[in-house]
Amino acid sequence: MAHAYTPGLKVTRLTEIRKRRILPLKGEVLVRQGDEVEADRIVARAFLPGPVTPLNVAQKLGVPAEDVPGVMLKRVGDEVTEGEILARSAGFFGLFKSEVPSPVSGRIESISNRTGQVMIRRKPHPIELDAYIDGKVVSVFPEDGVEIMTRGAFIQGIFGIGGERRGKIMILAQGPDDILAPDRIPENARGAVIVGGAFADKETFRRIEAVGASALVVGGFSDLDLRDILGYDLGVAITGQEDVKSTLILTEGFGRIEMAGATFDLLASLEGRTASVNGATQIRAGVLRPEIVVPDPESASDESVSEDTASGRMDIGSLVRVIREPYFGRLGRVAELPAEPARIETGALVRVLKVKLEEGLTVTLPRANVELIELSR
Repeated sequence: MAHAYTPGLKVTRLTEIRKRRILPLKGEVLVRQGDEVEADRIVARAFLPGPVTPLNVAQKLGVPAEDVPGVMLKRVGDEVTEGEILARSAGFFGLFKSEVPSPVSGRIESISNRTGQVMIRRKPHPIELDAYIDGKVVSVFPEDGVEIMTRGAFIQGIFGIGGERRGKIMILAQGPDDILAPDRIPENARGAVIVGGAFADKETFRRIEAVGASALVVGGFSDLDLRDILGYDLGVAITGQEDVKSTLILTEGFGRIEMAGATFDLLASLEGRTASVNGATQIRAGVLRPEIVVPDPESASDESVSEDTASGRMDIGSLVRVIREPYFGRLGRVAELPAEPARIETGALVRVLKVKLEEGLTVTLPRANVELIELSR
């Protein structure tokens, strides 16, 4: 049977999921291989060096730079607190002494007899990494982080903003084609992962943020609304670090696009369960997808999803989504995978496929214009 490989989205009820939790700099791993961890447990910690504050002691005391070490009350390596006296001049016949207090809390890093400057490094800032998902520590990378394995549902979206959050799934749409209005977001949605249908606008998202919901998962969203929310246009980059109070995950794309039935049905069956979500997306290459993970560690599965899951095999009958106009967002089944390249309207010679769309129309498209939807039950 003919087949091809193309970027795909994973939508599966039960699979093995592995997540690497790696510190941005060397630190300390706080768990051991084999430990069972909950999503909010801190598994690794590092300390980001604090900023350095310069203090011109020579100038403040009116003494030569070479005299500064002799007027210091503290030495290199000493801890100091804000307002604590660091240096004191001898004064005139023991009178009229001048003092220099520390402008910040920290540790004295250097005292210069050439510049008269004292450098105070502020206290380091801790960076703590939680487990993100309930699961088991299967690998430990000393000073770097861990790999955690769990089993459960795994759903990838096509685009998202906002970072990692957790909450119980709350279904507020009546179906995959429903439009979620702001007045349907209840006050008790605080901390929830809210699932809409085909569309939500910026007012709905702002309501989501106002009630303190963890995330909104919806089929489509307006790119203009997204720009209004962020205050800028998203460029070619990795999303996930935006200054938003709730994570937004689009399962289909921009515009009013009905959420895929399989995706909506799976989310609906998980209502009330705790999900870990992440809106981070690699826009250009599609190697990083927003995700919804609902752990069920006691279940068993032969499938596996790891950090680099980004592609799969496409065969006749595979479910795909069109990701370019004029059929953007439409779902269909692969009807044919011609072996020879074909010339398209632009004049380019490319590999193509034939897709039978859900409404029955069969169209020929470049293979780069579709995305595989990998479904599993």
